[in-house]
Amino acid sequence: MGHGDVMSRAEDAADQFLRVTKHYLPHAARLCLVSTFLEDGSRMWFQWAEQSDYIDSSWSCGRLLASLFVLLNLLGQLGGCVLILSRNLVQVACFTLFGIIGMQTVAYSILWDPKFLLRNLALGGGLLLLLAEGRGEARSVFAGVPSLGHQSSPRNLLQLSGRVLLVLMFMTLLHFDLSLFTVLQNAVGSALILLVAVGFKTKLAALTLVVWLLCVNVTFNAFWDVPSYKPTRDFLKYDFFQTTSVIGGLLLVVALGPGGVSVDEKKKEW
Repeated sequence: MGHGDVMSRAEDAADQFLRVTKHYLPHAARLCLVSTFLEDGSRMWFQWAEQSDYIDSSWSCGRLLASLFVLLNLLGQLGGCVLILSRNLVQVACFTLFGIIGMQTVAYSILWDPKFLLRNLALGGGLLLLLAEGRGEARSVFAGVPSLGHQSSPRNLLQLSGRVLLVLMFMTLLHFDLSLFTVLQNAVGSALILLVAVGFKTKLAALTLVVWLLCVNVTFNAFWDVPSYKPTRDFLKYDFFQTTSVIGGLLLVVALGPGGVSVDEKKKEW
């Protein structure tokens, strides 16, 4: 069996998966995508005192402002998740969560930590895909009306930006040692990242990355195996849900397709 036959069969399997799951895949994608906000909003409630003390000690802003910061995080994240999952005011919810990401980036000094910054940007990419999905639904009533500037439409640009930002997550997963397994893992992962970014064989590449990330997440971020009193548990839990959110973004790529600004779309014109 040649390379072309293998790729063809793999693409057929990806298309079959999409046909079988097309009715509930977007719901699963949205749930995965907002999971990190659900977890973090819940943590604000259960660790209110600790979070307030941290903000107060870091910024010397006083207990009142620190508590207000925690309250905004709690309400903004949980409220935004409820709106997204119920498909109400999705744009408002997405921009609220963008604001939360920006606020946390400054408050927790994430701006100076490349790993956490890249992950936050990847999370923003998932939210851009949610905005693109909302635009598609909002304009579906005009499906029969021709439009100009198809490739530069806001929906296509949102999908392109979302894809590019999503792949930043994988830059934090690359390891730099010379073992054969690590080199192979980096090469395959980088190739899949590039395919998703440019939109070539996008659904197959995104599904493959979903499987890879699921394996990495369950293997290396198993916070449930760590006792609750150990600080490592919180770090693993954070990584687990952030990775789950990026998986949700990739599932949205599978459900929505790559959009007009992609090699897959250009191939239809050739």
